[in-house]
Amino acid sequence: MMNESPSCALAKVPAVTLGFWVIKILATTLGETAGDTLSMSYDMGYLVSTAIFVVPLLALVSAQIRARQYHPFLYWAAIVASTTAGTTMADFATRSLGIGYPGGALLLAGCVAVSLAAWKAVLGSVSVETVGTPRSEVFYWLTITFSQTLGTAVGDWAADDGGFGYLGGAMLFGGLLLALVVLWKKTRMSPVLLFWSAFILTRPLGATVGDFLDKPFAHGGLDLSRPMASAALGATMIVLILILPQRAGRHVAAA
Repeated sequence: MMNESPSCALAKVPAVTLGFWVIKILATTLGETAGDTLSMSYDMGYLVSTAIFVVPLLALVSAQIRARQYHPFLYWAAIVASTTAGTTMADFATRSLGIGYPGGALLLAGCVAVSLAAWKAVLGSVSVETVGTPRSEVFYWLTITFSQTLGTAVGDWAADDGGFGYLGGAMLFGGLLLALVVLWKKTRMSPVLLFWSAFILTRPLGATVGDFLDKPFAHGGLDLSRPMASAALGATMIVLILILPQRAGRHVAAA
């Protein structure tokens, strides 16, 4: 039998389905509660927590790049590692460095933009359908990590300085995601632009939902245990990965 051509080979990232977005939102929420568990509940601080979380992030992304095909648990573990590290990195930038939520959001938005621009310049496309080579995966995971960190800063900005609160912030970002769904169905906007916009927005949604779950009643949260909330979110993710169809997307070589 002839081998598949590069244009129709399987990518090493999952197909973008409804299940993908559900698991992604759970992962971003888990990243918030798990990140806060180490930095706040265990009082390790943002810098030390970031240093701890970066180790599994680098290990998992390296394993993902070395893998020959898509492995659901490896991929989603790397996503959780990126969103957990993103939580503490954003908190360190906005709080410990003293640049505040606006400064942190602008800095991290610039990092996302530079990462996407460099990806486009080097490989010709930032579509996830082109993610099938080590170089494209490096850009993919770099962009993801920056976007996870940006989303945390934006979520905190809206909930705290923006006056939306945690539940209001979750409703705001959930509404923006629904608006992107309408644009996807009703317009001819670039699918790549819509994907990355949705990918970034899932992070502040997860950040505000995570804060709503574990922040004290006096601050507008449900005051749930961070470790228990993290364990419940992780268990739910595992169940969904097991029961939902997990297939790789199609890889299309960049022009």
